[in-house]
Amino acid sequence: MPAVATPFLMFEGRASEAVDFYLRTLPDAKLVEMRTYGPGGPGPEGSVMKAVLSFAGQTVRCTDSVVKHGFSFTPAISFFLDCESAEQIDQLFAKLSDGGGVLMPLGGYGFSRRFGWLNDKFGVSWQLNLP
Repeated sequence: MPAVATPFLMFEGRASEAVDFYLRTLPDAKLVEMRTYGPGGPGPEGSVMKAVLSFAGQTVRCTDSVVKHGFSFTPAISFFLDCESAEQIDQLFAKLSDGGGVLMPLGGYGFSRRFGWLNDKFGVSWQLNLP
């Protein structure tokens, strides 16, 4: 069986909230698997041991780290989504940027007729494109 690379998002206590948000926000998003820590586990009870979701043909893994790290997400790695319509890119940009931060506002940038780049409220970076 060939190796498969998938993005892995490590949260510190907000993985379940993030997964729920992505399932509500991203078109065709589906929860593939979710396991949480029980009592006596290495993580707080109810925190995410492993979550797998899929959207836009991509499988993504998520977890809540039981160790506090001195780092988080960075825009150097982002999800790049090609949108199907102006309505879709506008809606996704509004929902994903709510509580986060805009890196490049929606606009025409020469390489795209409509493009925007943002960090969502969890710090995950998204580039939205209308080809």
